[in-house]
Order: sequence, then structure tokens, then C-alpha cells
Amino acid sequence: QVQLVESGGGLVQAGVSLRLSCAASGRTFSTYAMGWFRQAPGKEREFVAGITNSGIATWYSDFVEGRFIISRDNVANTVYLLLNSLRPEDTAIYYCARYSRPYDSTYSYSDAEYTDWGQGTRVTVSS
Repeated sequence: QVQLVESGGGLVQAGVSLRLSCAASGRTFSTYAMGWFRQAPGKEREFVAGITNSGIATWYSDFVEGRFIISRDNVANTVYLLLNSLRPEDTAIYYCARYSRPYDSTYSYSDAEYTDWGQGTRVTVSS
């Protein structure tokens, strides 16, 4: 069982940037695709970004509109999400998650296909 610990959230003004981090335990980090999801108050959890185990390929939800960048460091066992040009509607708890199977991802947007989750880090964007 992998442990995922997010950090980097906070209260910021619209237009600024934040970098979220997700540190993973264990020795298998480099074999799994990773994803970032978010859940806003009163809304369902939604996919934000994904990255393959090698880091070569990434995919994003449409609402990202080029503002966010997902990356990973397989030596440091960490996946990152850089949030640029933040908007009040980006206010949410952000979660990282590990894909269900190694060396696979199917470029999935579905939270049902991610089986390990962190506790989340809160991002609040004021206008």
C-alpha cells in the first residue's frame, strides 16, 4: 500500500501561482501513472491532470486551459502540479492519486481507475 502526502496548498489571490507536491512512499513510484483531482465545496470530485509513469505523456481536463502543469521526479518519488493564473473557481481540495495498474494509464480521467489517494491539500483563491 502506497502512502501519498500532498502539500503546497494555501490561500492566495487570483492571478498568482502555486505549486502542489505529492510525495509517495515505497519503491514502485516510477512504475505507476499519477493523477491530480480536485473537489470544490458542494461539487463532485473532478479530474485535473495525469502523467504517465515515465513522465513522457500528460493529459488535462479542458478547464485547465493551459494554466496548470503536471510533472514528476521519479528519483524524489514526487509528483507536482503547478497552478498558474489561479481563479476563484479553482478553489478546492486537491488530491493526488495513483493509477490502478503499473506501466499503464489509458490516459484515464476517471477517479474509479485510481486506487490510492492522498488526504488532499486545500487551495483557496480570493478575488
